[in-house]
Amino acid sequence: MDPVLPASTEANLAAAAALLMQGRLVGLPTETVYGLAADARNPDAVRAIFALKQRPADHPLIVHIGAVDELQEWATEVPPAALALARAFWPGPLTLVLPARPDVPRVVTGGLDTVALRMPAHPVALALLRRLGRGVAAPSANRHLRVSPTTAAHVREEFGDALPLVLDGGPCTVGIESTIVDLSHDRPRILRPGAISAAQIADCLQREVRLQPAAGTRAPGLMKRHYSPRAQVECVATHALPERVAHHLMAGRRVAQLSATAPAQPHPALVWLAAGETLDARMQRLYGLLREADMLGVDVVVAELPEGDGPADALRDRLLRAAGQGSVPTD
Repeated sequence: MDPVLPASTEANLAAAAALLMQGRLVGLPTETVYGLAADARNPDAVRAIFALKQRPADHPLIVHIGAVDELQEWATEVPPAALALARAFWPGPLTLVLPARPDVPRVVTGGLDTVALRMPAHPVALALLRRLGRGVAAPSANRHLRVSPTTAAHVREEFGDALPLVLDGGPCTVGIESTIVDLSHDRPRILRPGAISAAQIADCLQREVRLQPAAGTRAPGLMKRHYSPRAQVECVATHALPERVAHHLMAGRRVAQLSATAPAQPHPALVWLAAGETLDARMQRLYGLLREADMLGVDVVVAELPEGDGPADALRDRLLRAAGQGSVPTD
């Protein structure tokens, strides 16, 4: 079987579903990033995700479901806030953390008594989930801490023949991982920023919502270094770009400037990675550009940190983690 298949045919969806039911792994397109999918009710299949990704076993996975009603199959209780957010933003790039039912495999939750759930917006992911009639665990389809994939080709490059099938659903339209909201306590809190902003969540719930997790929180994407290319990443404000680029060039390094506007001065050891003019474009392009930097063999990526809130919060989070700086708390 060709390891990368168009996702638009019933036969290919059926092949993916059959592999999942056999306990195998499948590369799955979503609107955020491509996922490494396994039957979330099959502990051995989920362990295969951890093995292939080389991911620590105590890092929880997100379970992708095909309908709001399926929340009841995974959570001991679904509070009104969870239903409100699901009805407002699902299908879409929002993950809800809820108390897990006793029958949820703890390999999925990283040993925690909570489970992370979301309903993806990609038509291929939804079609596969509804064909299966069960949830799939699907973290990003890349090695642990590396850059997330936003095309089927990225997944193929990452895993080669180790993954039996990748459904090609085209480039991801969002481009970064989902917003994660913890609703397992009285006070909702955002564990990871994403395309759905803190302001949108607060407006839906009609209450204040914190943007950052408490210290020591275990949730997807919260490592200090994550989403990292092989090249060094340095994050700077817009006004500091020329100085930092010049510093690295003078030190004899090959430099990629990741920014909305082109470098003021050309240089044979400098390439421009055009981040995009809008925040949505910058989210969609980010991981592809970080992968391009590695393909070009640069030594350092000098990345412009966007200003503002909403999607800018999510972009800053991913860039700072790519640089190994963690994210900047807002509390």
